[in-house]
Amino acid sequence: MPVELRVTGERAVLVGPDEQVMDPFRLAISAELSTALQEWAQVVAAMLRAEAADDPTAAIVVSRRGRQLADRLSAALHSTVRYHDPLTGEVLVVDAVVTPVEVIPQEPRPPEPVPWVPGLTVTVLMAVVTLAAVLTLAVTLNETNPLLAVGANVVVTAGLAPSVWLARRVLVWRWVALGVAAGLALGWVGLVFVLL
Repeated sequence: MPVELRVTGERAVLVGPDEQVMDPFRLAISAELSTALQEWAQVVAAMLRAEAADDPTAAIVVSRRGRQLADRLSAALHSTVRYHDPLTGEVLVVDAVVTPVEVIPQEPRPPEPVPWVPGLTVTVLMAVVTLAAVLTLAVTLNETNPLLAVGANVVVTAGLAPSVWLARRVLVWRWVALGVAAGLALGWVGLVFVLL
């Protein structure tokens, strides 16, 4: 549906073929474009009040801005927009220009090499820290009651299992998860020797 962009008072309005006046803020266009249309209309109204429309430089700038906004409006509405220049009275027809979107095919990137040395270093360190923590807890609680040591191992393993499971596929955290899992497994083996 072709519309005409006009300035009425200090407002930019769109007039349909049946002279129905539409507010840009009620159309399916961006709020930024609606605001820009209203600001442009206020500048036009101020120029007309101050009789600055006779200033050729200012008139050219304001008319050019109006044409730019008509272009943007035409693209946003996907329709022809008639631009009624409020300073010169000239009417221009702006057709909707559909710019084709160029799809650039991307070549698949080769997978990154697995960082075995730093990854295994992190795994070993995490296994040692986890094993030390689990065995320290088990030895301390075994002095009170062996069932407390077993219960603590169950609680620690159950508490860390979900985190280890979720981190197993995350690129960096998978090494930490592997180390914690290894430390917990060795902690269960060490618990047998603690209890004996």
